[in-house]
Amino acid sequence: MRFSQRIGKKPATKSIQLETIDEDLLNGLWNMVKIFVLDKIPKYAQYGETEFDHFSNILWHKFYKLPIDTIPEYDFQTEKFIRDSFFKGKWYDVYDFIEFLASLEFRSVNTHDFIEAVNNLLEREFSAYRFIDGKIAPISNKIEVEEIQQSLDQVNYFTSLSGANIHLTNALDKLSDRKNPDYRNSIKESISAIETTCRVLTGESTLGKALNSLESKGIKIDDQLKSGFDKIYAFTNNKQSGIRHAIIEEHKNPDFDDAKYMLVVSSSFINYLVGKCKTLGITIK
Repeated sequence: MRFSQRIGKKPATKSIQLETIDEDLLNGLWNMVKIFVLDKIPKYAQYGETEFDHFSNILWHKFYKLPIDTIPEYDFQTEKFIRDSFFKGKWYDVYDFIEFLASLEFRSVNTHDFIEAVNNLLEREFSAYRFIDGKIAPISNKIEVEEIQQSLDQVNYFTSLSGANIHLTNALDKLSDRKNPDYRNSIKESISAIETTCRVLTGESTLGKALNSLESKGIKIDDQLKSGFDKIYAFTNNKQSGIRHAIIEEHKNPDFDDAKYMLVVSSSFINYLVGKCKTLGITIK
């Protein structure tokens, strides 16, 4: 804590930044771009196109959606354009840009270090967002982030769980859409990820039957825990929720908290099941 914060002249903490980016966070994000990306990409080549030229072409074509013949002649002018666009953009434009950079593959850029540094900054500056599986998601709790990331890693590792991987990824994508989040279908994808995982492990066609059949595989689930997931599944099948059925006039619109809860719970349960299988020596292909 700084001196000014200790004596009460400046607040010790600030509000979580959900749909805003304050000056400290904006400057910090630009510094991450400069240090880990722009300053790492070589701007000189003995012959032909430089790596920075290639980077600029991709940026103009895929991100800015501008004609590549409008790229400035000199590198410092190109970087100035990038900087001006960054600082003039809305809060979601900034995150779009950061996310886009993390999706690129350049030999001179260490994407892992970039993402880690950005996440540390987001935490320090009280952003409501974190990188998860290459996407910037509106989840800031460290434990929740780790649960979701671990689950995505698990279902990506096992070939038989590729369907669950697709559902979890879709759930995260729909929750993470900063301009048009789809909470209802995010919840649907989250519960489908559990369904798919249970079906792979038991061969049963429904989640209810699969949960009951897990014991035949040696996976003992506490009755209260199983009852809890039965109720969650019943909620998603409730016509009032409009999640897995046609939307009727009287229905409750799920919100961000509902969708985040379902994603975290689904991820945790998948981690739980995979962990149980490993402990009991049950093979997952």
